[in-house]
Amino acid sequence: MTNLITLKDETIIVTGAGQGIGLALSRYAISLGANVIGVDLNPEALEAAAGELGGNFFPEQGGVSDPEVARRVVANGVERFGKIHGLINNAGITRTAMIDKMSFDSWTQVIDVHLTGSFLFTQELCRHFIQRSKGGDKSGGAIVNISSDAGRRGSIGQINYSTAKSGMFGMTMSTAREMAKHNVRANAICFGTVETEMTTKVRTDEKLSDFYLAQTPLGRWASPEEVSVPVVFLLTPGASYITGQILSVNGGYTIAV
Repeated sequence: MTNLITLKDETIIVTGAGQGIGLALSRYAISLGANVIGVDLNPEALEAAAGELGGNFFPEQGGVSDPEVARRVVANGVERFGKIHGLINNAGITRTAMIDKMSFDSWTQVIDVHLTGSFLFTQELCRHFIQRSKGGDKSGGAIVNISSDAGRRGSIGQINYSTAKSGMFGMTMSTAREMAKHNVRANAICFGTVETEMTTKVRTDEKLSDFYLAQTPLGRWASPEEVSVPVVFLLTPGASYITGQILSVNGGYTIAV
C-alpha cells in the first residue's frame, strides 16, 4: 500500500516556528520530506532553528499580525518553490490578567497574534490556492489552526486567549466550507498543556499543576514532539477526507461525543 503519511516535495508554512511547538512541527514536517517556510518574530530563534534544521528550513522574520508579512512570506514561497501546499497557524502569545484588570493592549495583542494573524496567513494562502485552482491545478492544499481547550472551556485570567482560540473554530469551519471546491481542507487542533516556555507557570506552580493534572486522565503534560504528529498528519494525503474538524490532543482533558 502506498505510504500516505508523507509530505515529500511539499512546501509548508509554519508560523511561530522558532521555538517550542513550532520548532517541533517544523522538525517533524521536514522528517516527512517537506520544505518548511518558518515564520517567527524573533530573528535569533529563527537563526537557531535554521542551524538545526538545515537546508529544508527557510526562515522568514516578521510578526504574523502584519498583513505585509503574510503577503511577503507567501509570495517568496511561491517564487522559490512554485507553489505552497500547506499552512500551520501556530504563532501565539499570552498576556494574563483577570477581566477587571486586563488592559486594552493586552486584549488586542493576543487577539491580533492568534486570530488576526491566523486570518491573514489563511487569506493570503487561500488566494494562492484559488489562483491555482482557477488555472487548472486541482491539487489543493491543507491548513491547520492551532487552537486550545481554553477555547472550549474558558481559562481564568485569559479571556483574551480563550476568545481568540474560540474564534479560530469559526475561522476553521468557514475556511473548510468556502475552500472545499478548490480541494483545500482546514482543521483545528486543541492542545491541553504542552511542555513549552509559555506553560511554565501552570506546570511549576504546585496548585495550578495539581488542578490541571487532576482533570487530565493521562495524568501528565504533553511534549511538543508528540503533539506535532497529529497536527502534521492533517496536512498529509492520509487526512484527505478530513476537513472542518476540531480535534483535541489533550490527554483526555476534554472528552466529548
